[in-house]
Amino acid sequence: MLDWFLSPIRLAVDRIGLALAAFGLVSTRRARRVSDLAWPRIVTGLARMSQSTADVAMVGTALGTAAIAGVGYATPFWLLAFMVGGGIAGGTLSLVSQRYGAGRRDAIGGAVTTSAALALAVTLPLVVAIWLLAEPLVGLIGSGAEAVAFGAEYLRVAAFGMPFAALNLVASRALVGAGDARTPMVIRAGGAVLNIGLNAWLIFGAGLGVVGAALGTVLASAAATAAFAWGLSRGRLPGVGSLPVRLGRDALCWDPTTARHLVEIAAPLALTNLVQNGGQFPLLAIVSLFGPDVAAAFVVALRIRDLMNTPGWGFGLASSSLVGQSLGTGREGEAGAYARDALRIAVAVYVLAATAVFAFAGPFSRLFVSDPAVLPTTVALVRVTCVSVVLWGVVTGAKGPLRASGDTRWPLVGHVVALVGFVLPAAYLGAVTPLGVAGLGLALLLETGVPAAVTYARFRSDRWKLVSRAYRPA
Repeated sequence: MLDWFLSPIRLAVDRIGLALAAFGLVSTRRARRVSDLAWPRIVTGLARMSQSTADVAMVGTALGTAAIAGVGYATPFWLLAFMVGGGIAGGTLSLVSQRYGAGRRDAIGGAVTTSAALALAVTLPLVVAIWLLAEPLVGLIGSGAEAVAFGAEYLRVAAFGMPFAALNLVASRALVGAGDARTPMVIRAGGAVLNIGLNAWLIFGAGLGVVGAALGTVLASAAATAAFAWGLSRGRLPGVGSLPVRLGRDALCWDPTTARHLVEIAAPLALTNLVQNGGQFPLLAIVSLFGPDVAAAFVVALRIRDLMNTPGWGFGLASSSLVGQSLGTGREGEAGAYARDALRIAVAVYVLAATAVFAFAGPFSRLFVSDPAVLPTTVALVRVTCVSVVLWGVVTGAKGPLRASGDTRWPLVGHVVALVGFVLPAAYLGAVTPLGVAGLGLALLLETGVPAAVTYARFRSDRWKLVSRAYRPA
C-alpha cells in the first residue's frame, strides 16, 4: 500500500529531472542524487500540509467559517515553533552535512544535541506565554468575537506541541544532512497520518471541535519525537534499519565552538522564518479588516499554496545536504553544480504543479467552502497563489546552498524588505481603497517575488562558497 502511494511521487520527480537532463539543463547523475533526497521530503511535506488542510476542512465542516478564520488567526502563533525550530534545524543541517562529507562522524552527535538543547530553551518559554495569553494574542490580529474565541481555544492546547515540533525538525534535518531523507519521511509522514485520524475522531467522534484539532496535533507530534529519540539513541529504527547518525555518550559533551557556529548560522535563518511566517501576524490583522468571508478565503488560499510549496522543501533540503557534503570535502565546483541543478529541477516542478492547480482552482476551492459569498474570492486568490508559488520555488532553491554554506543573512534581508516595503502596504491599500481584494493578490505576489530576486542574486554571486570556509570542519 505504501509503495503504491510513494512510487508515483518518486517516479514523477525522477522523470522531471531526467527530462531536464535530456535537454542538457542538468546532469543526469546529479539529478538522480537530488531526486533520491528530495522525494521523501516532498512526501513528508504533502502529508503534513494535507494534515493541516484536512484540519481546516474538518473544522469548517463541524463549526463553519468562523472556526476556519479562528484557526487561521491562531496558526501564525503555532508556527512560531517551526519558525524558531526551523532556523535551528537549518543550522543543524549545515553543520551535520559538512561533517558527514568530511568523514567527521565523531563531531555529528554534538551538533545534534546542541541543537536540541537550543530548541528546548527557546520553545518551552513560548508554551508558558501562549497558555497564559492565548486570547489576547489571537485578539491582536483577529476580528469577530466568535472567531477569536475559536482561535484562542485552539492555540492554548496546540502550544504544548511546540517543543515536540522543534525537536522533530532538528532530528529530521540531522538525518537529511547525513544523506538519509527516508527515515524522516517515515516518521513525520506517519505522524501526519496519525494526526488526521486523531483529529477526525476528536473533532467529530468526541465532539471537541477546535480543541480536538489542537490535541490531535500535540499527540501526533509527541509520537514522532519519541520515534526519533528511539532511533537516534540506538542508531537504528524498527522497520527502517540502520541510521547514519547515532547519539552516543560523547554527544552529551558541550562544545563551545559548535554552539557558536550553530547560533551564527541558525539566528539569521530563525529571523528569516520569523519575518516570513511572522509576517502573517500583521498581514492577517489587515486581512481581518476585509471581514470574515475574505479572511476565510485568504486562509484557504494560503493552505492550498502551502500544499503547492511542498516540493521546495524537498529540493531545498536536498540541495543543502549535497552542497554541504561537497563543501565539507572542499569541492566548491561540485557544490555549485548541485546547487544549480537542484534549483532548475525545483522550478520545473513548481511550474507544473502551479499550472495544474490554476486550471482546477474552482474544484479545489469547493473542497473548503461552498458559500457563494466566499467562493469567488477564494478562487481568485488561489489563482494568484499559483503564480506566487513559482517564485517561492526560486526562493527555496536558491536558499538551499546558502543554508548549507552558513551564508544565511541575505534571505533574511529579502524577506524583511518584502514584508515592510511591499507586502503590508499593498494589503493595507486593498483594505482602505477601492483596490480591494486585488491588493491582497498583489501582496501575495510581492511576498515571494522580492525575496526571490534578493536570494537568487546572492546565490549567483558565489560568495556563499567563501563564507562556508569559516564553518568547515578542520
